[in-house]
Amino acid sequence: MPIAKDVQLGRNVRIFHPDLVNLYGCSIGDETRLGTFVEIQEGATVGARCKISSHSFLCEGVTIEDAVFIGHGVMFTNDKYPRATTADGQPQGPADWSVQPTLVGEGASIGSNATILCGISIGAGAIVGAGAVVTKDVPAGAVVAGVPARILGRARAKHAIEAADRHGHADSPRRPRAIKSI
Repeated sequence: MPIAKDVQLGRNVRIFHPDLVNLYGCSIGDETRLGTFVEIQEGATVGARCKISSHSFLCEGVTIEDAVFIGHGVMFTNDKYPRATTADGQPQGPADWSVQPTLVGEGASIGSNATILCGISIGAGAIVGAGAVVTKDVPAGAVVAGVPARILGRARAKHAIEAADRHGHADSPRRPRAIKSI
């Protein structure tokens, strides 16, 4: 079954092809839209009014706040040092690794085919360019792109600025200060 019984769906969630998604043990907020071939694992949380485009993967430990856009084919990781086997050559089991949480702040936007490594935060209103590999925290309101992702500037969209302001971020785009390099 593509949508497990333990999935918590908010009001008016739209899943374009329910038979072509894989959702289990996750929570999806009100009015969120999910494209085809999206997988959201147990323990992942998606806020309200988000859009998760086709072929994207959100693993355990990922938290997506409200009004976040995730483009096609975006991948999140949750294991900082992935391995198939332990040091003694045995297959790795649940006790051999731990979930590293990732947070995507309100109103952020992640372009298609970006990869988001685990254990980081993407600030409110930030924009991640298509194909970027995000290896470090992204400040609220920053625009990042590249491999590895680097800060190119600041988001200028009104809703991105307001999201950063609502969260009281010192690095809100309204504040006149330089963004630190990542």
